[in-house]
Amino acid sequence: MTGIKALYGQEVAEAQVQLQKTKKEFEGHLTLVVFPFLKISRKNPEQTAVEIGAYLKENEPAVAAFNVIKGFLNLTVSDDCWIELFNSIHTQPEYGITPATEDSPLVMIEYSSPNTNKPLHLGHVRNNLLGNALANIVAANGNRVVKTNIVNDRGIHICKSMLAWQKYGQGETPESAGKKGDHLVGDYYVAFDKHYKAEVAALMEQGLSKEEAEAQSPLMQEARQMLVKWEANDPEVRQLWSKMNQWVYQGFDETYRMMGVGFDKIYYESDTYLEGKDKVQEGLEKGFFYRKEDGSVWADLTAEGLDHKLLLRGDGTSVYMTQDIGTAKLRFQDYPIDKMIYVVGNEQNYHFQVLSILLDKLGFEWGKGLVHFSYGMVELPEGKMKSREGTVVDADDLMEEMINTARETSDEMGKLKDVSADEAANIARIVGLGALKYFILKVDARKNMTFNPKESIDFNGNTGPFIQYTYARICSILRKAAEGGISIPEVIPAGLALTDKEQGLIQMLADFSAVVRQAGTDYSPSGIANYCYELVKEYNQFYHDYSILREENEAVKTFRLALSANIGKVVRLGMGLLGIEVPERM
Repeated sequence: MTGIKALYGQEVAEAQVQLQKTKKEFEGHLTLVVFPFLKISRKNPEQTAVEIGAYLKENEPAVAAFNVIKGFLNLTVSDDCWIELFNSIHTQPEYGITPATEDSPLVMIEYSSPNTNKPLHLGHVRNNLLGNALANIVAANGNRVVKTNIVNDRGIHICKSMLAWQKYGQGETPESAGKKGDHLVGDYYVAFDKHYKAEVAALMEQGLSKEEAEAQSPLMQEARQMLVKWEANDPEVRQLWSKMNQWVYQGFDETYRMMGVGFDKIYYESDTYLEGKDKVQEGLEKGFFYRKEDGSVWADLTAEGLDHKLLLRGDGTSVYMTQDIGTAKLRFQDYPIDKMIYVVGNEQNYHFQVLSILLDKLGFEWGKGLVHFSYGMVELPEGKMKSREGTVVDADDLMEEMINTARETSDEMGKLKDVSADEAANIARIVGLGALKYFILKVDARKNMTFNPKESIDFNGNTGPFIQYTYARICSILRKAAEGGISIPEVIPAGLALTDKEQGLIQMLADFSAVVRQAGTDYSPSGIANYCYELVKEYNQFYHDYSILREENEAVKTFRLALSANIGKVVRLGMGLLGIEVPERM
């Protein structure tokens, strides 16, 4: 710092210069802590701060004024310096976004992970929205990203839906039923449970205990037999499995499209579990794992402070850990992965702790550093959901309800009376889904949350529609300016006197770059969501207090339009990282 050397004749290390934002209760923009310089100034904190402040005001054009509070030097940044900062943002269409290069690290992110025995539900909605937002944020921090999905398409739960369709379906198809395929298959999963419970109840009436009745249930025995046939590649069972899974995949694709999420590569458990068994066998041969007398294969993780983990059952069938090892093997063959992020609920924390150790033992370079993006459960105000009983909140129904509610709310407020029916429908879609996405993403992912559809659609407060409405307001201002022949220059000239609000908004815009970086470091979409809210809240206060189009000073008017345009730009970029569209009219 040249001022210190000029005043006291000594160089200081950059680490000693502690600059921070000035607290709101004090005048100034930046605060310098002077205590590290007292040894070389040989003066008290106030005298040292005054001397440094006077030097900076005299010799540094960026410093317009200063004041001293004890050992803290509060600096007021000049208006021209704020304009220079603003222009650096104004000239970057993708401000805050760092594009990837060919040499950038490759990050693979797994999310969604549905089962093919039921449609996607509210829990999947949170998973997909978090995974998609995380992928966007990681990419915005200069990484190459591969979005991937592992579909759980095998196992007893799949056989339950298949068996129920065989017994009670009478050849029903999605076309004949007029239903999405995932919904139709989900209905048969519920039907299985209903008939199974009836069987158990009847057996218990004959004097059997609950455990005995469950073990002797003919329906459950048939489902287990079907799974054995599937494992043995029975052509009839495999044909039914393939047909019903295709129904489900077509349904899933519709849901993903509506939700605005997608994948670069989809893996299927039916392909990966055999690869996992091979990898476990390899670990057994190398002495990483051991076999018990019953033939089951285990990993001894006591040296890592954990316990013994089952990898293959005595009958040779695989467990989830086996499948995840197999999936990892295929992914590593397909992509040169530098980092792997799994978006999975917090009930699987221990599973991923173990998986990381096992992958590292098996030689996967990214195994030790894998990230489990662990998130909390999401519920409705009414409480928990259960797939088997058909009480799950279906993702398709939820999205449809959100869009309908957005349309009703907009109609009540008279917001869409001047637009065409098609445009009104599209705006309702954008607002409804934006409300859903924002409400879920603004919450710290690690926390359990309650999703309240009515609260989420509010046009005031920390909601998606409030942010979207502010963006639409900015678009309206810019349209009116263009209609009036006012254009925004590529560079705003120096010499303007800025208000505190304008300086504050420029500072908030400049913060976006750091917010994106922090969200990438912390894997935190909520950081971006809440930044967008704070930015539009501050802008709305500015809009309320100051004229824009009616401002008589042309230079000030042009700057305020440019400021509005850049706030709109950053809101669009920030919401875009969350997977949320912003409408130009509302």
